[in-house]
Amino acid sequence: MKQPLFILCTLASALCVTGCTVGPRYRRPAANTPQVFRGATPPDINPTPITTSLGDEKWAEVFRDPILQQLIREALANNYDVQIAAQHVLEQQDQVGITRAQQFPTVSGGGSSTAIGLPSSLLKGINSSGTTAKNFYTSGFTLSAAWNLDFWGLYRRQTEAARAQLLATEWGRRVTIDTVIENVATAYFQLRTLDAELEITRRTLEARKQSLQLTQTMEQGGSGTLSDVRQAEQLLYTAAAAIPDYERQIEQQENSISILLGRNPGPIIRGASERNWPQPEQIPVGIPSQLLERRPDIQQAEAELIAANADVGVAKAQLFPQVSLSGTGGTASSQLKGLVDGKNLYWYESGNLTQPIFDAGKLRNNLRLSEAQKQEEVLAYQRTIKQAFQGVSDALIGLQKFREYREQEANLTASAEDATRLARLRYNGGSTSYLEVLTNDTNYYSAQLTLAVAQEDGAL
Repeated sequence: MKQPLFILCTLASALCVTGCTVGPRYRRPAANTPQVFRGATPPDINPTPITTSLGDEKWAEVFRDPILQQLIREALANNYDVQIAAQHVLEQQDQVGITRAQQFPTVSGGGSSTAIGLPSSLLKGINSSGTTAKNFYTSGFTLSAAWNLDFWGLYRRQTEAARAQLLATEWGRRVTIDTVIENVATAYFQLRTLDAELEITRRTLEARKQSLQLTQTMEQGGSGTLSDVRQAEQLLYTAAAAIPDYERQIEQQENSISILLGRNPGPIIRGASERNWPQPEQIPVGIPSQLLERRPDIQQAEAELIAANADVGVAKAQLFPQVSLSGTGGTASSQLKGLVDGKNLYWYESGNLTQPIFDAGKLRNNLRLSEAQKQEEVLAYQRTIKQAFQGVSDALIGLQKFREYREQEANLTASAEDATRLARLRYNGGSTSYLEVLTNDTNYYSAQLTLAVAQEDGAL
């Protein structure tokens, strides 16, 4: 039995070595990348792109609030989306192993034992020797091997596609990590903004309480009117009504952050505001072409394109003949000691070649389907690149314009504060009506809230 199995394995190995892999080889599609990012630097100031990039920085160096860093670490350890993404990677690793196993032969072994006992009356006339033996026994051991030869690269292409999907899954996990970091930081900044708006409203409420008391005193002394008192009460009630609404938003925002951290809904501690950290005058953005190698979403899209390209090879290989080899060998004996006797060995081997002849166009349509799906992935890859450049450009433009917007809002708030102060002095001196105080106080309160939101937008 050893010689036939040896010949079988030698023939199979030779066929695999001389076999080919049909289907297109992967080539990265051309990407039309801009020379510089829009919004990076004015051309007349710095026409040379910066070689360093913020993308090379670690998130802990970008978000320098220790409390925020702690929250991000907790999210990366406990966030369910991150854990699910990691599990997907493990699942895809197993899928690669399952797919790759098709390239190798399968070997199985088994044994059997059979015993038959017959009554002596049935043996009369059959057993010419006149003995009274009535029990029959046989046993054996079988070893079988089968191998579907990957002559056209069918299984190798399937393995290539599975590995590309594994790579795409790993890049998808990194996309999930980046998204979780972004969501935690954004939610934290929004929470700090709500805190600021609540504090502004509480300070405004205290100021309006004092203003109402002053207005009531003046009305009682005859130098004010009941209309002034009612207007002061409106200002007071407006601020008082805003406080529970801000408290509601704060607790709901804390609940959202808790879920991102993998916790049950609960309070979130705060640290020093990011506004207290020095902000860079210019964000290093690097060379645009480097974005293709750095962004995990682009890498994920390219890995999916590689898998689709390999699927085209799989579909094309199915058009060619499929070759399979099989062999079976073993030993059988009516006595246990005969199982190891070389005289009781047997073997069998065969080879099969199967060529599709008529399938109503199934395989051809499957090939065209794979090619169309590949073209879809090419477009998805190119779209991801464009969206990545848009995201960077939008962020750079927003950084510059929000800085200018924040500066103007700060000027507006300072002016509104001074206008409110002057209006109160004029009202207390009897030079104007309380309507002027009402208008300026409302403008000042709105300006403070707008400035708080502008400061958040500049920090993101």
